[in-house]
Amino acid sequence: MNSASKWIAGARPRTLPAAISPVLVGTALAYRIGHNVSYLNAFLALVVSLALQIAVNYANDYSDGVKGTDQQRVGPIRLVGSGLASASAVKNAAFISFGVSAIAGSILSTRTSYLLILVGIISIIAAWTYTGSSKPYGYRGFGEISVFLFFGIVATVGTFYVSTESFSWKALLFSIPVGSLSCAILAINNLRDLPKDEIVGKRTLAVRMGDKRARFFFNSLLGAAHLSSLLGALVTPWAVASLALLPITLQISRAINKGARGVELIPLLGKTGRLQLLLSTTLAIALVI
Repeated sequence: MNSASKWIAGARPRTLPAAISPVLVGTALAYRIGHNVSYLNAFLALVVSLALQIAVNYANDYSDGVKGTDQQRVGPIRLVGSGLASASAVKNAAFISFGVSAIAGSILSTRTSYLLILVGIISIIAAWTYTGSSKPYGYRGFGEISVFLFFGIVATVGTFYVSTESFSWKALLFSIPVGSLSCAILAINNLRDLPKDEIVGKRTLAVRMGDKRARFFFNSLLGAAHLSSLLGALVTPWAVASLALLPITLQISRAINKGARGVELIPLLGKTGRLQLLLSTTLAIALVI
């Protein structure tokens, strides 16, 4: 594997729909409501979201690698754990990504509200302490809550705000399907890693729940995404078009219910990411029509 390929793989591209989706939906909602949408602000919000997601992935790789909890795992490449990159190099990659996010966020704050700086600081702290502190909350089962909050509510409502400089309950409503599927990406990732995490003492939500309940929880997130998408009909009747994606959802759910585990969950992780992007695109088109 060449240098560029390993860093791209280390950024975990399958997780990037979690960063793109809230910006897509938030901007589309701003357009529908009829505000004079600032597409420059929307673009800056996308840079913030993508850079933060990549930073989280590198930070997790670094922290898990130096803690020794990333040895012999299935799933995406671990740069530190596999020895493909030094811990310091991966840490630097995380800090550079955090820096890009901070710079774009600072520009955004000067164009909208300086309160966004506080939101950005909290987001970066949450991203780093997920696995990077002495008592990482990701090791205690709180990762899904953080993901729903930051890559669901904050990202969607925040994008709507920087595009319109206003708030709306509609943005909160559409943040639910986005956040639910962001959580689903993490949930299936933790389900895949459950046996190894249990051995090394990582008490993720999947470990705390156990295999059976973790699978039920994942399916519940898929269901919540579809139900909340249908509630989007309160804003646009075209939101019912999200039902067209049910076959993909059911395909993923059936594989989970049949007991897919380990490497069998890797393609399902990718499908969950694609489902989030497809659902968000569908909702965005529904809002723009």
